[in-house]
Amino acid sequence: MRNINASDVKELNLLKHYRLIRKWACRNNSLNDADLELLIYFDCMRLFSKQDFKIGTYAYSWDNRRWNKMIKNDWIVVWRERNRTTQRYNIYKVSFKCKQLIARMYRIMLGEEDVPTSKRRNKIMRGETYTDKVLITAIKNVNNDKTR
Repeated sequence: MRNINASDVKELNLLKHYRLIRKWACRNNSLNDADLELLIYFDCMRLFSKQDFKIGTYAYSWDNRRWNKMIKNDWIVVWRERNRTTQRYNIYKVSFKCKQLIARMYRIMLGEEDVPTSKRRNKIMRGETYTDKVLITAIKNVNNDKTR
């Protein structure tokens, strides 16, 4: 296995357009920034408990309904149910839908895929607000950037 250092990550330009890609992902999936970053954190953990969720949320803004909202919207699913005798608590994992979103974000960051520009696939492209209009220009610039 090859060791990766800071200069390798910098050469990939992985974080060059992270902010815009994050805004696209949040806007089109009804998430906020903290929810998305928390899902990325849990995707790296693979399996986690509700206690791990509580520990993970210390770095983010407080949202009392975040756990229930993520379960209800199928971002987090139960991997193993508790049975009150040998398993004292449920173990969770991120859903297939979440894994697909995160993988797509990585592909866009690496330049393997472009940010969608159709109004059907990208709510930002409708241009309903001033911020959307500015982001449309930024999306076009990202898609034209061949060094990402």
